[in-house]
Amino acid sequence: MKRCLYFLMVGLSTLFTQPAKAQEKPRVRHVVTHQRTTVVTDPSKGEKPFVAWGRFPAREESVRRVKLLLTLGSPDSMPTAHWDYCDVISIRRQGGVAGKDHKIEIGRMLTPYGSIFGKGWQWQWEVDVTDFAFLLRDSVEIEYLHTGYEPNTVGWALTLDFEVTLGPPVSKFLGMVPLWNDKYKYGDPNNPIEASLRPVTYQTPAGAAYSRVRIQHTGHGADRPRNCSEFCSRWRQIAIDGRVVDRRDMWKECSTNPLYPQGGTWIYDRAYWCPGDLQVPDVLDVPVKPGSHTASMTMEPYTATANIQAYEHIGSYLFHYAAPAASHDVAVEDIVAPTGKSQHFRSNPAISQPRIIIRNLGRQTLTSLQISYGTDGFNRRTHTWRGSLAFNQATVVVLPGNIDSKAGENRFTVELSSPNGKTDAWTGDNLMSTSFMSPRLLPRQMVVHFRTNNRPADNFLSLVNQSGDTVWKRGPAMHQANTLYRDTISLQEGWHNMVLTDTAGNGLQFWAQPQQGDGYLRLTDMQGRLIHVFESDCGSGEQLPFLATDAYVMDTANIQAAFSMFPRRTADKINLELQLSRKADVSVKITVDGNLYQQHDYRQVQQGQFTYSLAYLPKGRYVVDVYVEGKRRFTGRVNRD
Repeated sequence: MKRCLYFLMVGLSTLFTQPAKAQEKPRVRHVVTHQRTTVVTDPSKGEKPFVAWGRFPAREESVRRVKLLLTLGSPDSMPTAHWDYCDVISIRRQGGVAGKDHKIEIGRMLTPYGSIFGKGWQWQWEVDVTDFAFLLRDSVEIEYLHTGYEPNTVGWALTLDFEVTLGPPVSKFLGMVPLWNDKYKYGDPNNPIEASLRPVTYQTPAGAAYSRVRIQHTGHGADRPRNCSEFCSRWRQIAIDGRVVDRRDMWKECSTNPLYPQGGTWIYDRAYWCPGDLQVPDVLDVPVKPGSHTASMTMEPYTATANIQAYEHIGSYLFHYAAPAASHDVAVEDIVAPTGKSQHFRSNPAISQPRIIIRNLGRQTLTSLQISYGTDGFNRRTHTWRGSLAFNQATVVVLPGNIDSKAGENRFTVELSSPNGKTDAWTGDNLMSTSFMSPRLLPRQMVVHFRTNNRPADNFLSLVNQSGDTVWKRGPAMHQANTLYRDTISLQEGWHNMVLTDTAGNGLQFWAQPQQGDGYLRLTDMQGRLIHVFESDCGSGEQLPFLATDAYVMDTANIQAAFSMFPRRTADKINLELQLSRKADVSVKITVDGNLYQQHDYRQVQQGQFTYSLAYLPKGRYVVDVYVEGKRRFTGRVNRD
């Protein structure tokens, strides 16, 4: 049976002012509700809320965009939390403690496996929450609901920062309808999901031009026979008035996660989420006319046979908007490369072909655009983009040319103009800058040390110069299992990029798959001194952009260090291999949640292999930290089975 839900209308008469004048520069405010809040679980309940108030713009102020910046770090007073739990960020009350409790989900964080993250570690994600700007007014209570059952002696340092850009709204907001917001059983023959995901009937108000469906959706649980919902791919379909507007497989590849390595099974693909991920919601814009309409969601039919526990965690809302305010309006959404942002870690540093994301916010389809870009202090370039971008659609634009940089920190700036040859309606979001560090300097001659694991067919090595030419490569046909290869390479002066690719997505080493063996990739100078180490637990691979130059000078003040620990699942012993660029004092500590079980100290070592017995210890997860001259240089997880 269909059900009719209400509109959520909040002060619409005072919420919107006249659009800001063209060429107005943006004013940005940061509303921080949680500032390094220590977040822990409540094992007795499986969830624990952390609430805080923030003062957002007044209702009469025009808001252009709101981004949620979420940072997780290692707490000051306890070890970092371990598990990949699903946390929800919600709007609770407005206007004070007597205000209405909305409990509207605006973001969903899947925490990383943090056991190998030590003091000083932190990572930042961001997601657009502009659709909720009508609620983010005056005093607002924000809740971060942390779930899970691990001991509350480990946790996270949480920061929630709302970046509010003041300016003319893209479209006038007219109302919101809650859709499906619950944890729905999936595959349960006694409680089929289709009985719970009832169609929602709603009325669109006068003046509505399009409806926007915004969905947070993740799958959890592990049943039989398909390990649903966490580890099974299944399709989802959204229809408006019986017409399918979206159908997709609810599956996400995790081996490309920019946050790596983690202290758990971070590379395993999952049901539309990955550990260490602030989920980007699905956003669907559908043209509508005023009147009665129906939204429906359908999941792929499935019936579990045993261990029935799967559920689909869904948070979804439908927003009503008037037609876009401007005919021609484009925005810089993000700079992917070059940048120092955590979420673009795998794409940086970069030596050529800057990448940006643009979004069309105008009524007219965007077909052309002028882009000016470059590193501050160097000559700027211009590029004419051509394509076809409908309203609210975004695309990645690859810009031609190399990325200029000086040694150290640099600033890259991009500016958009002339959408479709017209004047942009609001230039406040046409300009963006980002900071980035220059790539490394390396010698023109060096030695590549590549030790294969037991799956050499999975790995490719390539070295590409700034013109895009491959100057050196190694493919599977050249490799045998568990073999060390040394190649001396001589390069022309200039920018290069060395790329390690793993087609299986499990890197050269992964703790949960000891059967694949232990490989590594390292670079030394012609005197055999270590100059760079690739991460073996790298999922889909890793890259190293650098400048090959005769001006390279070995950094003797800072020690380059390489470590290999294997196996990481054991009933007895583990082996630790280390290589340093010079002799140094080394300390190895084996701990659980900060409790020390073993410590081994070595004086003035440069290279060696050491064996440690864990046979007398209880079964469980251990962390091995290696300190060089007092600084932690390696952290690895070991499972004592």
